[in-house]
Amino acid sequence: MEDKPTLLIVDDEKPTRDGLRAALEDRYDVYVAEDAATATALLEQQKFDVVLTDFRLPREDGMKVITRAKSLSPPPVCILMTAYGSEDLAVEAMKRGADDYIAKGRLQIDELEMRIARALRQQKLEAENKELHERLDEKFGLENIVGRSPAMLEVFETVKQVAPTPATVLIQGESGTGKELIARAIHQLSPRARQPLVIVHCAALAPTVLESELFGHEKGAFTGAHERRIGRFEQANGGTLFLDEIGEIDATTQVKLLRVLGERTFERVGSNKTISVDVRLIAATNKPLATLVKAGTFREDLYFRLRVVELWLPPLRERPGDVPILAYHFLRTISAEYGKKVNDFTMDALQALVRYHWPANVRELRNAIEGAVALCRGDKITLRDLPPNVRGALHSESTTPAPATNAQAADSTLTLREAEKQLIIRALQETQGNRTKAAERIGISRRTLHRKLRAYGLEHL
Repeated sequence: MEDKPTLLIVDDEKPTRDGLRAALEDRYDVYVAEDAATATALLEQQKFDVVLTDFRLPREDGMKVITRAKSLSPPPVCILMTAYGSEDLAVEAMKRGADDYIAKGRLQIDELEMRIARALRQQKLEAENKELHERLDEKFGLENIVGRSPAMLEVFETVKQVAPTPATVLIQGESGTGKELIARAIHQLSPRARQPLVIVHCAALAPTVLESELFGHEKGAFTGAHERRIGRFEQANGGTLFLDEIGEIDATTQVKLLRVLGERTFERVGSNKTISVDVRLIAATNKPLATLVKAGTFREDLYFRLRVVELWLPPLRERPGDVPILAYHFLRTISAEYGKKVNDFTMDALQALVRYHWPANVRELRNAIEGAVALCRGDKITLRDLPPNVRGALHSESTTPAPATNAQAADSTLTLREAEKQLIIRALQETQGNRTKAAERIGISRRTLHRKLRAYGLEHL
């Protein structure tokens, strides 16, 4: 059976306290107090869902009770009762945190129960809304975008700088580099975070459909338009519109988009009525827009409107130092999702992950880790758990599409050394410094472990 909500009644008149208790105890777990001091003591001892307090109390008034109640976490619903009602008192009560106000002279139990229930519903909605936004902040904030390479740190810094502004942002990068994650982070870190983020994947829509999707249409505007449709720009009013793969839009839509960026107005398809919107635009593409401009398929003026701030996301092969970090991040999240206790990689598996060139970028890495978790039979991802093309990277350089530059080769070597060093440190920490057990955990001999400890300057561990 579900617990009753707890209710604290604060009134110095015993008949009122007893009468309210008798009327409300069927639906609430009722406590009573005759003054502010007793109420405060109860508030410190017991969690209450609702506080119903008289304004006139001995020594301290009901406002003090409300102030104390609202300082708690989570705060209860607070309703002020008084026989000396006035508009000024009602306003003051609301300023001090009261959720409602009711005059005792006109008090009806049915109305009181209705007001309590309404305030509790509102409180629940606000709590759920706060939790939702906290989850969104956690899921789509920069903390969820993993990377420590200089290129990614520069991206993060730009996101922090541009997010609070209304500037239009153009995100460019190969498929799978995380363009949508960056767009979500910009939105979540902006003043528009509590307003809609509307996402349109332009490549998935035909040109005729895309125009209607973005700007809406009136009933009868074209065959099949049986009713008015509100477009994505109107849906995003006050918030952010993210247009993914913007290089795919046709010439007509480009013209209308240029106007929206310049004038913040447009017309629905089949209408002459001008609609004004306040929308922050973020666009992304995996095609070089400058090349499309030269080819005549993308308007130059629109290109410059879009790239007020330009972000380039590096492919994963250019930041191999991020591969182990991303791999462990995905391992933790996916293992939790699958309910499996897989918490590490063997050294050869980790080396294969670093050496593979990841043509589909971070998305491909995540998919590889997900498949490996599904196949893993123990608590470590082994080489055999990885996809065949990734396994092949361990003993062959043929997977690399082009010769690596000296800088890239050095970075890859450094990454392998750093990954191995981190594995050794973790193994020693988890075995409380027992080198024999640490060596077994890593899958190497104790002698090899001693040699590596000297090489990495870790003899003190």
